[in-house]
Amino acid sequence: MFIARLAYCLPLAAALIAGTASAQEAVSTQGTSPGVVFSLRGGVASAPDFFGSDDYTAGPDLGFSFHGLTLNNGFSLGDSDPWNDAMGLGFGGSFRFIPERDSSDHDTLRGMDDIDATVELGFGVSYTGNAYEVFGNVRRGFGGSEAWVGEAGMDIIARPDERWKLTMGPRLFWGNDSYANTYFGVDSDEATASRSAFDADGGLLSAGVEMGASYQLNDDWGIEGAVTWENYRNDAADSPIVDDTDQWTVRLGVTRVMRLRF
Repeated sequence: MFIARLAYCLPLAAALIAGTASAQEAVSTQGTSPGVVFSLRGGVASAPDFFGSDDYTAGPDLGFSFHGLTLNNGFSLGDSDPWNDAMGLGFGGSFRFIPERDSSDHDTLRGMDDIDATVELGFGVSYTGNAYEVFGNVRRGFGGSEAWVGEAGMDIIARPDERWKLTMGPRLFWGNDSYANTYFGVDSDEATASRSAFDADGGLLSAGVEMGASYQLNDDWGIEGAVTWENYRNDAADSPIVDDTDQWTVRLGVTRVMRLRF
Protein backbone atom coordinates (compact mmCIF):
# COMPACT_ATOMS: atom_id res chain seq x y z
CA MET A 1 0.00 0.00 0.00
CA PHE A 2 2.87 2.37 0.78
CA ILE A 3 4.41 1.86 -2.67
CA ALA A 4 1.07 2.40 -4.40
CA ARG A 5 0.39 5.65 -2.58
CA LEU A 6 3.95 6.84 -3.08
CA ALA A 7 3.54 6.27 -6.81
CA TYR A 8 0.35 8.34 -6.67
CA CYS A 9 1.89 11.24 -4.75
CA LEU A 10 5.21 11.57 -6.54
CA PRO A 11 3.57 13.09 -9.65
CA LEU A 12 1.96 15.64 -7.35
CA ALA A 13 5.34 16.53 -5.95
CA ALA A 14 6.74 16.80 -9.47
CA ALA A 15 3.89 19.14 -10.39
CA LEU A 16 4.86 21.40 -7.51
CA ILE A 17 8.39 21.59 -8.87
CA ALA A 18 7.40 22.20 -12.48
CA GLY A 19 4.19 24.18 -12.15
CA THR A 20 5.47 27.79 -12.04
CA ALA A 21 8.69 27.83 -14.02
CA SER A 22 7.42 30.64 -16.28
CA ALA A 23 7.37 33.43 -13.65
CA GLN A 24 9.30 36.45 -14.91
CA GLU A 25 9.85 39.03 -12.18
CA ALA A 26 13.26 39.60 -10.63
CA VAL A 27 14.39 38.10 -7.34
CA SER A 28 14.37 40.69 -4.58
CA THR A 29 17.03 42.46 -2.57
CA GLN A 30 15.40 43.51 0.71
CA GLY A 31 16.16 46.63 2.68
CA THR A 32 17.05 46.87 6.37
CA SER A 33 14.71 49.70 7.54
CA PRO A 34 13.07 49.22 10.97
CA GLY A 35 10.04 46.95 10.96
CA VAL A 36 8.83 43.37 11.10
CA VAL A 37 8.67 40.91 8.22
CA PHE A 38 6.45 37.83 8.15
CA SER A 39 4.57 35.78 5.58
CA LEU A 40 1.10 34.28 5.38
CA ARG A 41 0.19 31.12 3.46
CA GLY A 42 -3.22 30.20 2.12
CA GLY A 43 -4.15 27.23 0.00
CA VAL A 44 -5.74 23.80 -0.04
CA ALA A 45 -4.73 20.52 1.60
CA SER A 46 -5.86 16.90 1.44
CA ALA A 47 -5.63 15.02 4.73
CA PRO A 48 -7.24 12.02 6.50
CA ASP A 49 -10.78 12.62 7.81
CA PHE A 50 -9.46 11.83 11.33
CA PHE A 51 -6.25 10.44 12.78
CA GLY A 52 -6.10 6.89 11.45
CA SER A 53 -8.77 7.24 8.77
CA ASP A 54 -8.39 5.71 5.32
CA ASP A 55 -10.72 8.37 3.84
CA TYR A 56 -9.45 11.79 2.82
CA THR A 57 -10.98 15.26 2.68
CA ALA A 58 -9.78 18.46 0.99
CA GLY A 59 -9.94 21.67 2.99
CA PRO A 60 -8.24 25.03 3.56
CA ASP A 61 -4.58 25.21 4.55
CA LEU A 62 -3.26 28.26 6.41
CA GLY A 63 0.21 29.06 7.68
CA PHE A 64 2.31 31.80 9.28
CA SER A 65 6.09 32.33 9.25
CA PHE A 66 8.12 34.98 11.10
CA HIS A 67 11.19 36.19 9.21
CA GLY A 68 12.78 39.20 10.86
CA LEU A 69 12.52 42.16 13.20
CA THR A 70 14.59 45.36 13.01
CA LEU A 71 14.32 48.14 15.60
CA ASN A 72 15.24 51.83 15.34
CA ASN A 73 18.24 51.31 17.64
CA GLY A 74 19.74 48.84 15.17
CA PHE A 75 18.78 45.64 17.01
CA SER A 76 17.75 42.91 14.57
CA LEU A 77 16.38 39.41 14.86
CA GLY A 78 16.16 36.94 12.01
CA ASP A 79 16.63 38.04 8.39
CA SER A 80 14.83 41.01 6.79
CA ASP A 81 14.89 39.13 3.47
CA PRO A 82 12.11 36.53 3.77
CA TRP A 83 13.54 34.48 0.90
CA ASN A 84 16.81 33.84 2.72
CA ASP A 85 17.34 31.10 5.31
CA ALA A 86 18.48 32.61 8.61
CA MET A 87 21.69 30.69 9.35
CA GLY A 88 22.54 29.28 12.75
CA LEU A 89 20.36 28.92 15.84
CA GLY A 90 16.79 30.15 15.64
CA PHE A 91 13.72 30.35 17.90
CA GLY A 92 10.07 30.81 17.05
CA GLY A 93 6.49 29.89 17.74
CA SER A 94 4.72 26.65 16.79
CA PHE A 95 1.02 26.27 15.94
CA ARG A 96 -1.33 23.50 14.82
CA PHE A 97 -5.10 23.37 14.40
CA ILE A 98 -6.93 20.03 14.73
CA PRO A 99 -10.54 20.07 13.46
CA GLU A 100 -13.35 18.64 15.56
CA ARG A 101 -14.04 14.91 15.30
CA ASP A 102 -17.73 14.08 14.85
CA SER A 103 -18.16 10.36 15.41
CA SER A 104 -21.49 10.27 13.55
CA ASP A 105 -19.64 11.07 10.31
CA HIS A 106 -17.52 7.89 10.38
CA ASP A 107 -18.56 4.25 10.68
CA THR A 108 -15.37 3.37 12.56
CA LEU A 109 -16.14 5.95 15.26
CA ARG A 110 -19.92 5.62 15.47
CA GLY A 111 -21.04 5.58 19.09
CA MET A 112 -17.89 7.27 20.43
CA ASP A 113 -17.76 10.69 22.06
CA ASP A 114 -17.16 13.67 19.79
CA ILE A 115 -13.93 15.69 20.20
CA ASP A 116 -14.00 19.48 19.94
CA ALA A 117 -11.55 21.36 17.73
CA THR A 118 -8.13 21.90 19.27
CA VAL A 119 -5.60 24.70 18.94
CA GLU A 120 -2.02 23.72 19.81
CA LEU A 121 0.35 26.54 20.76
CA GLY A 122 4.03 26.32 21.65
CA PHE A 123 7.57 27.16 20.64
CA GLY A 124 10.31 25.76 18.48
CA VAL A 125 14.07 25.78 18.11
CA SER A 126 16.04 25.17 14.93
CA TYR A 127 19.55 25.21 13.53
CA THR A 128 20.11 25.97 9.86
CA GLY A 129 23.22 25.39 7.77
CA ASN A 130 23.89 25.95 4.08
CA ALA A 131 22.24 22.70 2.98
CA TYR A 132 20.32 21.42 5.99
CA GLU A 133 18.03 22.34 8.88
CA VAL A 134 17.22 20.49 12.11
CA PHE A 135 14.31 21.53 14.33
CA GLY A 136 12.14 20.62 17.28
CA ASN A 137 8.76 21.93 18.48
CA VAL A 138 6.76 21.58 21.70
CA ARG A 139 3.06 22.50 21.93
CA ARG A 140 0.15 22.35 24.36
CA GLY A 141 -3.42 21.81 23.21
CA PHE A 142 -6.42 23.97 24.08
CA GLY A 143 -9.95 22.78 23.36
CA GLY A 144 -10.75 19.16 22.62
CA SER A 145 -7.28 18.10 23.74
CA GLU A 146 -5.40 19.61 26.68
CA ALA A 147 -2.33 17.49 25.97
CA TRP A 148 1.36 18.08 25.27
CA VAL A 149 2.96 17.06 21.98
CA GLY A 150 6.42 17.32 20.46
CA GLU A 151 7.92 16.88 17.04
CA ALA A 152 11.41 16.84 15.56
CA GLY A 153 12.78 16.69 12.08
CA MET A 154 15.63 17.36 9.70
CA ASP A 155 15.60 18.63 6.13
CA ILE A 156 18.19 18.43 3.40
CA ILE A 157 17.92 21.68 1.42
CA ALA A 158 18.62 22.06 -2.32
CA ARG A 159 18.48 25.30 -4.31
CA PRO A 160 18.60 24.63 -8.07
CA ASP A 161 18.55 28.39 -8.69
CA GLU A 162 17.73 31.67 -6.92
CA ARG A 163 14.00 31.05 -6.97
CA TRP A 164 13.62 27.38 -6.08
CA LYS A 165 13.97 25.77 -2.65
CA LEU A 166 13.53 22.00 -2.33
CA THR A 167 13.49 20.16 1.01
CA MET A 168 13.23 16.56 2.13
CA GLY A 169 13.72 14.87 5.47
CA PRO A 170 12.43 12.68 8.30
CA ARG A 171 9.78 13.58 10.89
CA LEU A 172 9.08 12.21 14.38
CA PHE A 173 6.01 12.96 16.50
CA TRP A 174 5.39 12.36 20.21
CA GLY A 175 2.29 12.80 22.36
CA ASN A 176 1.70 12.29 26.06
CA ASP A 177 -0.84 9.85 27.53
CA SER A 178 -3.62 12.43 27.40
CA TYR A 179 -3.06 13.05 23.69
CA ALA A 180 -2.86 9.34 22.87
CA ASN A 181 -6.04 8.55 24.78
CA THR A 182 -7.94 11.47 23.27
CA TYR A 183 -7.32 10.51 19.65
CA PHE A 184 -6.51 6.78 19.79
CA GLY A 185 -8.13 5.47 22.97
CA VAL A 186 -11.50 3.75 23.39
CA ASP A 187 -13.29 4.11 26.74
CA SER A 188 -15.20 1.16 28.17
CA ASP A 189 -18.54 2.84 27.45
CA GLU A 190 -17.45 3.35 23.81
CA ALA A 191 -16.50 -0.30 23.27
CA THR A 192 -18.57 -2.58 21.04
CA ALA A 193 -18.34 -6.15 19.80
CA SER A 194 -16.11 -4.98 16.94
CA ARG A 195 -14.29 -2.22 18.86
CA SER A 196 -12.61 -3.27 22.08
CA ALA A 197 -11.76 -0.88 24.90
CA PHE A 198 -8.23 0.47 24.53
CA ASP A 199 -6.13 2.57 26.91
CA ALA A 200 -3.57 4.29 24.68
CA ASP A 201 -0.20 5.21 26.16
CA GLY A 202 1.83 8.18 24.96
CA GLY A 203 5.29 8.15 23.45
CA LEU A 204 6.50 8.07 19.88
CA LEU A 205 3.26 7.93 17.90
CA SER A 206 4.43 8.41 14.30
CA ALA A 207 7.49 8.62 12.08
CA GLY A 208 7.63 9.71 8.46
CA VAL A 209 9.08 11.83 5.68
CA GLU A 210 8.17 15.20 4.19
CA MET A 211 9.06 16.50 0.72
CA GLY A 212 8.56 20.22 0.09
CA ALA A 213 9.08 22.77 -2.65
CA SER A 214 8.76 26.56 -2.79
CA TYR A 215 9.15 29.01 -5.64
CA GLN A 216 9.66 32.78 -5.39
CA LEU A 217 7.51 34.63 -7.92
CA ASN A 218 8.65 38.14 -6.93
CA ASP A 219 9.49 40.20 -3.84
CA ASP A 220 6.12 39.58 -2.20
CA TRP A 221 4.61 36.40 -3.61
CA GLY A 222 5.56 32.74 -3.77
CA ILE A 223 4.12 29.26 -4.22
CA GLU A 224 4.71 26.50 -1.68
CA GLY A 225 3.70 22.85 -1.44
CA ALA A 226 4.54 19.66 0.42
CA VAL A 227 3.77 15.94 0.52
CA THR A 228 3.99 14.25 3.94
CA TRP A 229 3.85 10.54 4.75
CA GLU A 230 3.71 9.34 8.34
CA ASN A 231 3.46 5.83 9.73
CA TYR A 232 1.79 5.31 13.10
CA ARG A 233 3.87 3.61 15.78
CA ASN A 234 3.28 1.94 19.15
CA ASP A 235 -0.19 2.51 20.65
CA ALA A 236 -1.28 4.73 17.76
CA ALA A 237 -0.71 1.80 15.40
CA ASP A 238 -2.40 -0.67 17.77
CA SER A 239 -5.56 1.39 18.28
CA PRO A 240 -8.79 -0.37 17.17
CA ILE A 241 -10.05 2.88 15.58
CA VAL A 242 -7.08 3.22 13.21
CA ASP A 243 -8.11 1.99 9.75
CA ASP A 244 -4.74 2.74 8.10
CA THR A 245 -1.38 3.23 9.81
CA ASP A 246 -0.01 5.03 6.72
CA GLN A 247 -1.25 8.62 6.66
CA TRP A 248 -0.72 11.15 3.86
CA THR A 249 -1.08 14.91 3.65
CA VAL A 250 -0.71 16.92 0.43
CA ARG A 251 -0.88 20.73 0.45
CA LEU A 252 -0.41 23.52 -2.08
CA GLY A 253 -0.70 27.23 -1.40
CA VAL A 254 0.35 30.79 -2.13
CA THR A 255 2.57 32.79 0.23
CA ARG A 256 2.37 36.56 0.70
CA VAL A 257 5.17 38.47 2.41
CA MET A 258 4.03 41.26 4.76
CA ARG A 259 6.32 44.14 5.79
CA LEU A 260 5.21 46.42 8.60
CA ARG A 261 7.52 49.42 8.90
CA PHE A 262 7.94 51.46 12.09
